[in-house]
Amino acid sequence: MFKTRLTEMFGVETPICMGGMTGVGYGDLVAAVAEAGALGFITAHMFPSGQALFDEIERTRKMTSKPFGVNLTLLPSINPIPYDDYREAIIASGIKIVETAGRAPTDHLPRFKDNGVKVIHKCTSVRHSVSAVKKGVDVISIDGFECAGHPGEDDVGLVVLLPATVDALPDTPIIASGGMADGRSLVAALALGADGINMGTRFCATVEAKIHDNVKRRIVENTELDTVLVGRTLRNTARVARNAVSEEVARIQQDPTKTFDDVKELMAGQRARANVLGEGDIDGGIWTSGQSQALIHDIPTCKDLVANIMKQAESVRARL
Repeated sequence: MFKTRLTEMFGVETPICMGGMTGVGYGDLVAAVAEAGALGFITAHMFPSGQALFDEIERTRKMTSKPFGVNLTLLPSINPIPYDDYREAIIASGIKIVETAGRAPTDHLPRFKDNGVKVIHKCTSVRHSVSAVKKGVDVISIDGFECAGHPGEDDVGLVVLLPATVDALPDTPIIASGGMADGRSLVAALALGADGINMGTRFCATVEAKIHDNVKRRIVENTELDTVLVGRTLRNTARVARNAVSEEVARIQQDPTKTFDDVKELMAGQRARANVLGEGDIDGGIWTSGQSQALIHDIPTCKDLVANIMKQAESVRARL
């Protein structure tokens, strides 16, 4: 129904992606996304080793024969992350689609290229997108200011950032990310020149997402006003769900003399994964959510979600 460079390149039925998400991107959800006709990504850095990632890929393959990929988010870390082992596990598994984020994947591209792996790189600005393509990535996923997680420091909404990126990179497939949640989002993104959309928060509120039902229900209840920006004074901005912890972090960081050490315990990812995503304590830590939660009103299966998005997209296209 909607054939684009994205669907053609990766052999997926719809131009819809579920990008990597820490604490969420396990094989069960990725397989459900694939079976629904979209493209999902296992999040590599949730696994302690390359072998553990390889095993998760193999487990996912037993649940779906359709395409899926692996997310490799390249960030500095207190504890070393086995990126080279992840890369070799991806190659050994036969995965042909990788989504990278954080810094440019320059050191990993030669091995991926030699083994026929296509690389989607997530960016938050036109200049970084152009630079990534010059370094050899195949697809750009452009994150607007609305997105969950890290929107960059330029504060440009997707309605401007997306066509600006398309104009700068006419020969590169572009995925629209940030604020995407339904069929209207998809048609709008395609109209602005994208080849597909990436949804994170929307896929969190699905039956197959292995996070606590309290979190899913809170996403449905929340509006576009229920997110908070933290890390601004550290030039490491993140959009997270509004709760007692994120509001406390934002309050502390109003003082520009405060450092990461002043909020480290409050912002600990392990705390959020255990208390919030695992136990359902909404105020148990910081958890990411995008402004798209204003458009999320139910908790469907991935199959129903993708089918409903495509049905609404057809309806919008017919009306236009």
